[in-house]
Amino acid sequence: MTHQPTDPRSGPRILLYSDDRTVREQVRLAVGPRLRAHAPEIAWTEVATPAAVVAHAERGRWDLLVLDGEADKAGGMGLCRQLKNEVYRCPPVVVLTGRPDDGWLASWSLADAVVPRPLDAIELQRTLAGFLTAAA
Repeated sequence: MTHQPTDPRSGPRILLYSDDRTVREQVRLAVGPRLRAHAPEIAWTEVATPAAVVAHAERGRWDLLVLDGEADKAGGMGLCRQLKNEVYRCPPVVVLTGRPDDGWLASWSLADAVVPRPLDAIELQRTLAGFLTAAA
């Protein structure tokens, strides 16, 4: 599956991975339902297992992947590296890290961007918007 941006008349499609539903909720609330006023709503798809991330990434048309680098069994950094190496034209990936000092490790993962915790809603929204408006 190749990465092709979605129709600009529909909202961006984001695949959100964390094994912790509260993290997924924090991300959605921080970003908000739209990138800007009067824009189409973001279409979030949430997954909680590494297998679901890989399956969705391989068959879906995503504008962006957001992966929890602190997920327990399989963190987003390892998954990111796997996806970047295995998925043809992998969409941009943002990895959420445990702390700002984890940025060097995220570079190993081949992530397109890193957002540290605690999540800053403005930084997270800007980071995602930067990739999504570029894809539109």
